[in-house]
Amino acid sequence: MTEFEQYFSALYDGTILACDKMKRVSEMLLNQFASPGEFHFDYEVAKWHIAFIERFCKQPTGKLGQPLQLELFQKARLQAIFGFVDDNNLRQYNEVMIVEGRKNGKTTECAAVETDLLLNDGEGAPEIYNVATMLDQAKLGFNACYKMVRQSPTLRKHIRKRAADLYAPSNLGFIKALASNTNSLDGLNVHGAIIDELAAIKNRDIYDLIKQAMGAREQPLLFCITTNGFVRSGIFDAQYEYAKKVLDGKIKAPRFLPFIYELDDASEWDKPEMWIKANPGLGTIKKKEYLEEMVQKAKNDPSFKPTVLVKDFNIPQTAQSAWLTFEDLNNEELLPEGGAFRYCIGGFDAADSIDLNAAKAICKRRGDDKLYIKQMYWIPQAVLDQQEERGDRRERDGVPYSLWVSQGLMRTCEGRRVNKRVILDWFCELRDREDIYPLYIGYDPWHISDELLAAFEQEFGRNVMVKIRQGVLTLSQPMKDLKAEFQEKKIVYNNNPIDKWCLINTEEKKDVNGNVQPVKSDERTRRIDGTAALLDAYVVYCNKRDEFESLI
Repeated sequence: MTEFEQYFSALYDGTILACDKMKRVSEMLLNQFASPGEFHFDYEVAKWHIAFIERFCKQPTGKLGQPLQLELFQKARLQAIFGFVDDNNLRQYNEVMIVEGRKNGKTTECAAVETDLLLNDGEGAPEIYNVATMLDQAKLGFNACYKMVRQSPTLRKHIRKRAADLYAPSNLGFIKALASNTNSLDGLNVHGAIIDELAAIKNRDIYDLIKQAMGAREQPLLFCITTNGFVRSGIFDAQYEYAKKVLDGKIKAPRFLPFIYELDDASEWDKPEMWIKANPGLGTIKKKEYLEEMVQKAKNDPSFKPTVLVKDFNIPQTAQSAWLTFEDLNNEELLPEGGAFRYCIGGFDAADSIDLNAAKAICKRRGDDKLYIKQMYWIPQAVLDQQEERGDRRERDGVPYSLWVSQGLMRTCEGRRVNKRVILDWFCELRDREDIYPLYIGYDPWHISDELLAAFEQEFGRNVMVKIRQGVLTLSQPMKDLKAEFQEKKIVYNNNPIDKWCLINTEEKKDVNGNVQPVKSDERTRRIDGTAALLDAYVVYCNKRDEFESLI
């Protein structure tokens, strides 16, 4: 059997303990191996690349100068990446996402792949890039390549160090480190790229630019290597969701190959037999004793636990100061189909500037203790127009506003401000189109004019509008209760990505008496408007619960 068959069969049948996603990857690859279509598995092609790496690449750290001996899991996935080819021996996969715990050899493995792509891939003038948010991070992989070259007499003959790159005179190719500066990334002709620590990137500029720069190559290869991280709703989460849909069979992406090593549940973090799920190199590349020390430290120091969960086990987390952990807020349950609700309790957060405006409607069903959330967001059209005029790929606040608008999750308003009348129009839509009648609507009176308030009262009645003063006196206990509802998975918000982003961004401020209120983080771009709207609605819900539930 090939290493490919040995490893992925062992994952699939449980001989090697694996998480659910790696079992799905194994099933997908084994099926493709057994029933080839446009692409078939060619062991000789796969072996060509692995033989080059093990013959010419040396250890860049630790046992310096020793040949790089790939582990079974590394050989198997490299065989999957390089071995599936068409009848012209052009490979199938041009994008690979590797998510695994720290210290499992990702950087060394990818440095060897870069060297192979430079000299052993049959490409003329190949451009190979190490890309990261900061240049120092990008240089980690680049320096690993350089150390491999320095320690190999054969590689030294074919690759020379220049001021800014490693250059191969025989084919005019190079390896170069780049930081995430959009000006320096324009105009590239990428044959191979490593995007390091994807989870630390706050916007998708790097990924989009590199991906678009591969179009002129016959068989380019993009590696995204990372552990999980604390940055939520960024490019990592987008790619992770994309990988999930591929593995679930919801979308077809025959050129994309994910390897996601993680614990299936956060409760497995202190069970040593489960650790291999997130650490395929455990016991060989990564010392088990080291991981035991990290887990024990996390038990002794709870403030260190989120780092261990994220970096060693790939369990997503939010910032330590966040109101909710990612495990608390993440709920992928969808709302029931139309006609399930008759009444709602609304809330909205209106802004006078170019910030978001948000509205929420809390709905319930008789005999069901869950709260079902309908929502809408608004942003000035000028925000998107200015971006388009500048030709700027970076979305404001580092999130995909344009995509959310196209998906119907957000609406735009002409000009530079949102006319708050649209919030009233949305609640009227709930009433007139979905037959959901707002029983009460909570609002912060700070940003609401008397004219708009009168318009709400004309539509829904004088007693419908409820002022929600912002501060600990009003918000503390409802905020604590709402947190408990999230932890019990009783808040169903249709897996709305804007809701999730706002919840991730929400931090809590405590006073000396333990009272809490929501606050933004220090980063100006971290919006919490959706959380504020939900809290306004929830305060009213807590006060009017008996009346509300008597009508549903």
